[in-house]
Amino acid sequence: MSEIAAQVILHPAVSQILRVWATTLGRDKTYRAIQYFARFYAWLLISRGRKLDAARWNALKASLASGRKLMRLFKPMENLQAALRAAQPDLVQARALEQTSLIARQLATAAYLSYDGISWANSVRFLSMAPDRANRFNKLSQRFWLAGIFFGIINGTFKLRRIASEGRKLRAHYGEKDADGEAERRLNLKALYVEAGSVKYQLVQDLLDIWLPASNLGLVNLSDGTAGVIGFITSIMALRLQWNAARAK
Repeated sequence: MSEIAAQVILHPAVSQILRVWATTLGRDKTYRAIQYFARFYAWLLISRGRKLDAARWNALKASLASGRKLMRLFKPMENLQAALRAAQPDLVQARALEQTSLIARQLATAAYLSYDGISWANSVRFLSMAPDRANRFNKLSQRFWLAGIFFGIINGTFKLRRIASEGRKLRAHYGEKDADGEAERRLNLKALYVEAGSVKYQLVQDLLDIWLPASNLGLVNLSDGTAGVIGFITSIMALRLQWNAARAK
């Protein structure tokens, strides 16, 4: 029995999970996946008339949402650092539209998380704000969240255009009698394919996630079930990236 327990506890998959959960981002995306699944499942239970059972899942959803906001209190500083790094003159001159949209995304995300942190402080009664002011702060956070995702979609679109253009230039030189140059072009083209795959993956996440703040602002009408499914899918997608990063290490 002890051997079986040791095999389970020391299994590589368990070690991999622990490496993912050792990172703040890994825990955040795990909590997010559970949070949005709870939102979906509570909606499903309510639609079947099981309100008492749904209350447990709604409480879990609310607790996870509050806990995630606590974990992200100082994350806006990371976004501001990323915006400053992207604002370097040499980078902006090389890919102006791509870098400008990246800077805009990072600044919008920093503002979203900042307002979200203030809303959290009010919800746990650390701050005392009037209901109308608290509602205004919450709406501002959702607007910046929406803006951040929107700029992310623009950034992904510019990146794909640039990658496609560079790929065409490399393929135009195929067949030239230059062995070293041909090998280098193949390596560069392979790197472009990898980058394009990563950009498309993020773009799919953004195209799904944008419906969540849009729904919270009343711009679209999504049920809790639909929002829960969208949030769960994008959480698993983000968690998969963390899984691959931990495995690479």
